[in-house]
Amino acid sequence: MSDATWVLDRTFHSSAGEVRWAALGRAGAPPVVLVHGTPFSSYVWRGVARALAQEHRVFVWDLPGYGESAQFEGQDVSLGSQARVLTELLAHWELPEPAVAAHDFGGCVALRARLLHGARYRRLALVDPVALAPWGSPTYRLLGEHAEVFAQLTPALHRALVREYVSSAGHRGPAPAVLDRLVAPWCTEAGQPAFYRQISQNDQRFTDEIQHRYGEIDEPVLICWGAEDSWIPVARGHELAALVPGCELRIIEGAGHLVQEDAPAELTAALSRFLRTPPDPDPRTAP
Repeated sequence: MSDATWVLDRTFHSSAGEVRWAALGRAGAPPVVLVHGTPFSSYVWRGVARALAQEHRVFVWDLPGYGESAQFEGQDVSLGSQARVLTELLAHWELPEPAVAAHDFGGCVALRARLLHGARYRRLALVDPVALAPWGSPTYRLLGEHAEVFAQLTPALHRALVREYVSSAGHRGPAPAVLDRLVAPWCTEAGQPAFYRQISQNDQRFTDEIQHRYGEIDEPVLICWGAEDSWIPVARGHELAALVPGCELRIIEGAGHLVQEDAPAELTAALSRFLRTPPDPDPRTAP
């Protein structure tokens, strides 16, 4: 599956609309589920997914309202809804305890599924996650508070806004072809209102509901953070690491918020090592 032909060839009918997904790697290999953030799609995981698929069965999907998945008026694309959809997908895939790697607000999605919906993970990797209050830049809040106004922009102005917004996620900005691919789903007739809809439906209450429970997470956790992240400062990585018992924090130099594009080799290496590392022995059963 090349960059040009990154296609999600399977469909799941979730409680929030049609979800497009794909699986890479050998059936029966240890499962890994990748969760993207906003305003992205599974496409940002393409390189990491292909690399991990050498040793794992890798599940990738576009969240409802994003990428190739359904976009429609009245759709619930809130973080609360996305966590329920992840739980539904894990049941559909028959994955009782997969490893999960989640980026940006995909981190909140994975954490909510784990803490509120009973999902269990073998291991959890969080990459520049939305997890701690306060979050949401002034621009993000402005777009969300006036979603109906911005949805009426001319297509050309809307496209320019989205391109500028997505470009700011990387330390150097995504390559032009990558930027085109990330922006395209938001520039259709359905995509333009969907872009503002997903912002307007998400706010801090979705992390407020779980932030006090991070100490309950007992599986191995890796937190990766781009040292040059201008969307969520790296200091948040240190704060989050202090709340999750026994977690490992890896700062990735030269990377912004979109680590998958800024430092794909370094991120892939960190995730591969983490997924291969045997769990620490349970002190209750050690001789």
